[in-house]
Amino acid sequence: MATDPLCPCGRQVGGRPLAWSACCGRHVDAFERCPAPDAEALMRSRYSAFVHGQADYLLATWHPSTRPATLELEPGVKWLGLEVRRHRRLDETRAEVEFVARSRLAGRGQRLHETSRFVQEDGRWYYVDGDLSP
Repeated sequence: MATDPLCPCGRQVGGRPLAWSACCGRHVDAFERCPAPDAEALMRSRYSAFVHGQADYLLATWHPSTRPATLELEPGVKWLGLEVRRHRRLDETRAEVEFVARSRLAGRGQRLHETSRFVQEDGRWYYVDGDLSP
């Protein structure tokens, strides 16, 4: 019997990390039936989709106004962790999430610090764009 792996987004409840199926997996694996309930959950699930190489989910959760026609994930990237620094609801349909995602490519550490913008339409949250921080 296979065990449910821990979710790569690092979310914890009561000091314990959540399993994939109880966290981002339910959104990534069943986007149509179980959309992310808020912008932070969507951002975390998008990070997890990068970890698992699921470009289809990334495209499906990207707002059509800014979504690329295709998305090629960089091969060889190893995602190391996610830190959510701030989640701010701007109004009923807009939110921002500031995060830092760490990765390694060809033995070299990388750090992505972004404040992402999200919009809610028809009950679903979508990634719109983001501003990178140094």
